[in-house]
Amino acid sequence: MSHEEISITDMVAQLHASGVREGDVLLVHTSFRAVRPVEEGPTGLIEALTRALGPSGTLVMPSWTGDDNTPFDPAATPASPDLGIVAETFRSLPSVRRGDHPFAFAARGPTAAEIIADPLVLPPHQAGSPVGRVLDCDGRILLLGVHHDANTTLHLAEMLAGVPYRVPHHITVLEDGRPKRIDYLETDHCCALFQQAEDWLKRCGMQTDGVVGHAACRLMRSRDLIETVLPELRRDPWVFIHTAESGCEECAQARASVPE
Repeated sequence: MSHEEISITDMVAQLHASGVREGDVLLVHTSFRAVRPVEEGPTGLIEALTRALGPSGTLVMPSWTGDDNTPFDPAATPASPDLGIVAETFRSLPSVRRGDHPFAFAARGPTAAEIIADPLVLPPHQAGSPVGRVLDCDGRILLLGVHHDANTTLHLAEMLAGVPYRVPHHITVLEDGRPKRIDYLETDHCCALFQQAEDWLKRCGMQTDGVVGHAACRLMRSRDLIETVLPELRRDPWVFIHTAESGCEECAQARASVPE
């Protein structure tokens, strides 16, 4: 089934109807496949987000690398393919700032420098990281054409709750001009059970649903998400991990990382 192309002007109206406000710090996770077709493609969607936020707003997107074995170059390393074409297009714009380490985010607006300024922290996505700075700025999260399994701020909640699981990972950085492998432990799993956050947020009236382009969207304050999810994680630190009987290999690795 084909869809009518949505104009940039109409997308701005959709964003405002969904709760996006001028002056917001807005962290966006998106699937352009769900949004399209829209005027000017991915660039048009970015323009709509920028107009909706106005000159006092800051647009933030994930921009990390998908290659753990090659040193990161913020000017040239593509964003991970999993992040989609909008994230890749955004980080390439001349007015956008991008972090200088493998778990980079990209941002444009008055608070962009503050959000991406932190050095590499491991595990990633903790308080001293861009998702932590969005929280500090009382920012909002827009899930556009994606579900909570793409919501990186839930990893921040896991870190703040002190969940016990840690799965081995590595990245490669340059040290004295030479590649150096850094091994670390991350709160990693399949993330499918992150979708529980939707029920928790809706139960408290803390998530706004809407449509932008042709995609469903979910909008929430980062602070509301953290305050809603932390009690759930403190009640059950394994709430985002599938049971052993489920057959989920990624969650099995998380379970195996904690000695019985």
